[in-house]
Amino acid sequence: MSVPSMSELSLLKALWKEHPLSAREIHAQVGDELGWSFSSTRKTLERMLDKSMVSQQLRHGVQVYQAQLDKVATLAAFAHDFGRRVMEMDGPLPVNMFTGSRLVDQQELAQLEQLLHDWPGEPDGEQ
Repeated sequence: MSVPSMSELSLLKALWKEHPLSAREIHAQVGDELGWSFSSTRKTLERMLDKSMVSQQLRHGVQVYQAQLDKVATLAAFAHDFGRRVMEMDGPLPVNMFTGSRLVDQQELAQLEQLLHDWPGEPDGEQ
């Protein structure tokens, strides 16, 4: 799985919390965080559509978006990438670093731990 950019992740997080959302609704949630214009949000959503990260449909005359990337799998890819590239770790990141996150619940935390442990090519989870 390719890891979304930080701005793409911000839009995905908004969609994981609530969906479907219009581009305006997404922008209202991420605009301050990203510090960009509505047109930048739209352009990013278009690129994400091209990459199949989100889907788009017409609802009540408004285009709305929904995340197509699984939240836990995407977070696992980010954590794995961070552990390898940033922290130069050979094994999986300890899942307790995610405890207290407002982004994942206990069940998702368990899934995240399993995904990180079983990451393809990892010494403990080689497949």
